Amino acid sequence: MVREQIEAKLKAAFEPTHLDVVDESYRHNVPVSSESHFKVVLVSDRFIGERLLTRHRSIYGVLSEELADGVHALALHTFTLKEWERQQAKVPASPRCRGAGTLA
Repeated sequence: MVREQIEAKLKAAFEPTHLDVVDESYRHNVPVSSESHFKVVLVSDRFIGERLLTRHRSIYGVLSEELADGVHALALHTFTLKEWERQQAKVPASPRCRGAGTLA
């Protein structure tokens, strides 16, 4: 449910050409179904000319309710379409969580 809310808000705000919202809570030391840790890959030409910090701040603004109510972490990967193509549609893997045991 939280993942779907995040997707809907990001689609409405950024009109992405590519969007992945991945619940990575299972990789962290939280109860099952916590929906508290997410990786977001967002490709939008609304980011043209914006610095990385500005991109992230705009996402935090759109997701302020979720961040205030249970979402603990967002791994953000933001690209324009040209940047995404140069990246060859590859996103770095999320780092291991220090507090989690063995990860899948």
